[in-house]
Amino acid sequence: MTRRRRPETGQRPVAEGAETAGATTAPRLSPLAQYALLAGPLLSMLDSSIVNVAVAPIASEMNATLTIVQWVSSGYLLALGTGLALTSNLARRYGTIRVYATGVIAFTAASLLCGLAPTIDLLIAARVLQGLAGATLVPLAMGMLMGSGGASRDVSPLAGMLLFLGPALGPSLGGLLIGVFGWRSIFFINIPLGIVAALTMRAVPRRLAPQGDRGARFDLVGIALLAPGLFGVLFGLDRGESAGWAHPESWLPIAIGALLLAGYVLRSIRTPHPALDLRILRDRDAALSFVLCAAASVAAWSIIFLLPVFLQAVQGHSALATGLAMLPQGILTGLGAVFGQKLADRFGVRLVVLGGFVVLVAASLGLLAVDAHTSLWATSLILAARSAAIGLVVTPLLTVVNRRLTLEEQADANTAFNVVQRIGGSLGIGLIAGVFTSTSQTAGPVPALHEVAVIVTVIAAVAALGSLFLPRTRAAHPVPTPAAGR
Repeated sequence: MTRRRRPETGQRPVAEGAETAGATTAPRLSPLAQYALLAGPLLSMLDSSIVNVAVAPIASEMNATLTIVQWVSSGYLLALGTGLALTSNLARRYGTIRVYATGVIAFTAASLLCGLAPTIDLLIAARVLQGLAGATLVPLAMGMLMGSGGASRDVSPLAGMLLFLGPALGPSLGGLLIGVFGWRSIFFINIPLGIVAALTMRAVPRRLAPQGDRGARFDLVGIALLAPGLFGVLFGLDRGESAGWAHPESWLPIAIGALLLAGYVLRSIRTPHPALDLRILRDRDAALSFVLCAAASVAAWSIIFLLPVFLQAVQGHSALATGLAMLPQGILTGLGAVFGQKLADRFGVRLVVLGGFVVLVAASLGLLAVDAHTSLWATSLILAARSAAIGLVVTPLLTVVNRRLTLEEQADANTAFNVVQRIGGSLGIGLIAGVFTSTSQTAGPVPALHEVAVIVTVIAAVAALGSLFLPRTRAAHPVPTPAAGR
């Protein structure tokens, strides 16, 4: 049975029976507040993929090798993952809204530096700064949207869909901008969007987040373990995809990173105020939600990475056609996420998450029908079904993690959730790319894709069984704890 968490700051605990009341008593979010909270995560996720189509023109203009230019993407993603180590500590000390707003401003400024960078070295450095700033955007915004303030009920389905469209929209939007304005435009487009987001932050109700405690101490030792630990694991997973898992560039950083992360876990148990509080994992439902999120991330990102390569290299489609074929999955992910929340509110978390994983199993089996001659849009429909299933799964799981937490605890929970998603996604891409490459060399790309489909189906099936242990209760948000401000 899941126990309730009791706040240590003198605030009243969340009442079991009050879980359906939080969203009905709070005023609705204004359109300006919705934009402010959604723009940051959208920009961060968009820039995770938009650069992929700019590698060739950047290499050509800056007279750099593709190996070096690849760090424009890898540097951003590694900084994004590493920066998560600081996010909850900063939010605890300075306040969630203030740190989020600062992240938006810093991300916008770094985008300007990226667009103006005269050399490849400065571009990579600016992308690292952009990734560090972007690390605050997704977990803090999701905490305000999905946490005990209940703001997610006030966000329109279209806005939520646009948020989840970011990763899928990146390559298509990037190709269009580069074709018309050149590669620097993929960074310059962030500037007006970021400025508007910063200006509309005053519309965000202060009830959605704690105000911060200037007396809160930084866990410097914890950060010194957590940040390089995350960097090592993510760097090793990134290198394993290209250098091979037997290469020291792959397994050595992963081994060192894993040791540092293990040291951090041991320290966080004994430290009153760790950099990232993992004591939320003592809650059985929250711990299971993290495991299921990792499984969903492996199943999702492995195919998102692999299918564009297959569509271009095996089926012979252009980059533009491939990007357009990938768009429906972004739309369906957004719709699945928005309506997954609503369905979980009505029918309960267990039933919706189980249904999402069942759909994921069926759609992943559909990949067994894909070969070198399969219609592009038939493949697109299979990918869209998988993405709708992922959307149905992730949002209710995030709600389970947040529903019993105080506002002060949500920064840690959402940061940890993002860490799990990022590591799970990197692990999925690395392992599946290795399997696909190995089987392609011996049996060809089509059998390799089918082998990957079987692996992903098994992962989804195991996760479906695990979802049977989720709570039956509806995914309603708890009432907000007392907070200053409007």
